[in-house]
Amino acid sequence: MLRQIVLDTETTGLDPKLGHRVLEIAAVEIMDRRLTGQHFHRYIDPERASDEGALQVHGLTQDFLRGKPKFGDIVQELLDFISGAELIIHNAPFDTGFLNRELDLLNLKPLAEYCPQVIDTLVMARELHPGKRNSLDALCDRYGVDNTARTLHGALLDANLLAEVYLAVTRGQESFLMELEHTPQAAAGASRFIAGDVELTVISASAEELAAHERQLAAIDKASKGACVWRKLESDGSVDAGAAPSGAA
Repeated sequence: MLRQIVLDTETTGLDPKLGHRVLEIAAVEIMDRRLTGQHFHRYIDPERASDEGALQVHGLTQDFLRGKPKFGDIVQELLDFISGAELIIHNAPFDTGFLNRELDLLNLKPLAEYCPQVIDTLVMARELHPGKRNSLDALCDRYGVDNTARTLHGALLDANLLAEVYLAVTRGQESFLMELEHTPQAAAGASRFIAGDVELTVISASAEELAAHERQLAAIDKASKGACVWRKLESDGSVDAGAAPSGAA
């Protein structure tokens, strides 16, 4: 089963090389494209003040964070939760840079040793929507994810929002076949329907429609790193790219 972790951090500033630290971290679990409800979330005492700009973003004051565990106190629990999973992060270099700095300060291996696979949803969004705003708020608006509670950035809230955005962006690539895989009754029902006597009117796609279809598949295939289900169905002859049943969207 595919296990993915949507991860987000809040920090005291923008650059770990300048001594800025992680002060909040959250990780939300997805198993086979379903949110499991399992998550990891900790506030961390960064042992320093936040820059004014960062404080305006997350609102986590020194007084609130004083007495919270240090990163070293929670690191093993964090690694136990995320190890082996595929990470999903918006603007991944930012978060991984901070986490690698924290791990280095503890003489631990870099993040890639625990989680070799990382999906950067900012890169994915820029490829799918070039020239448009692709912040988390913009993606929530674009994909109909309710972010009205996001008055300030918070790692757990942002991780949950990003999980919903990621599932919306990639919806339709694998979910239908996975539903059939995991529910034999649904697969049997689908087989009975296909084997029935229903007559479908087939309308061949025009050249313009085929070109638009190809462009859409190319975008999905690129964003999913070759995991586009429709491509696989075309290659094994399960679908005909040039025809669609009457009434199909």
